[in-house]
Amino acid sequence: MNQVISADGTRIGFERRGSGSPLVLVHGGTVDHTCWAAVMPALAEHFTVYAMDRRGCGLSGDAESYALEREFEDVVAVVDDIGGPVDLLGHSFGAVCALEAARRTPNIRRLVIYEPPPTGVAGYFPPDAVARTEEVLATGDRDGALSTFYLEVCEMPPAELEAERSRPDWPGHVAAVHAIVREMHALEAYPPFDPADYASLRTPTLFLVGGDCPERCEVSPVLAPAMPDSRIVVMPGQQHMAMETAPDLFVREVLAFLLDPMTSADAH
Repeated sequence: MNQVISADGTRIGFERRGSGSPLVLVHGGTVDHTCWAAVMPALAEHFTVYAMDRRGCGLSGDAESYALEREFEDVVAVVDDIGGPVDLLGHSFGAVCALEAARRTPNIRRLVIYEPPPTGVAGYFPPDAVARTEEVLATGDRDGALSTFYLEVCEMPPAELEAERSRPDWPGHVAAVHAIVREMHALEAYPPFDPADYASLRTPTLFLVGGDCPERCEVSPVLAPAMPDSRIVVMPGQQHMAMETAPDLFVREVLAFLLDPMTSADAH
């Protein structure tokens, strides 16, 4: 198994595929590295792809105590083990980890950030919906807990949920659902994003946004103007899982950014 050891001794596993310059993928909540299955082959045609599992998910280990900062260190551990320059793509919770990792290692060449949730916002996740997710999970109904989270916390349309349930990686989502409760609490407790913190981050950055994403999910318009070299691309008709619902569109936008010579740090 491919793995690195993070700063606190936790084993972080990853799937490696393809050839070319390195690209690290950081998944969001309730999933593991298999959420990238629909886009991995196309990305691996151009890059050596490292699809990591965040702690507590898939191929990775976990620790007795949890802190959001350990997640940032996990991404740094994978990036630094590869050795720079490394491109980094993060989705949702994983996008928060990618953003913070970029402030902690010089080995990141370019960033792709897909809809990170805001941090430090009390009540951002509807409290009743979070409580119901916890209650269902406590009964041992992991499938039901995941459905509750998607429908009530993420506000996923029922038709999209049914499509998600039919995908081959649904069992992986169910297996990772236990981590989502601690992640929601950690995001609300973490200090709010401060654009000033990113003003010195000169890493070329693409913010991807689903055109149909709820406005409350939007961090990109706050952070992008503060970053010296960033752009926002909206994917029409998409919400939060475009790598599964519109993989061709997702790959096209990612490759247009990563394969553009002008987005290389060497060009700046």
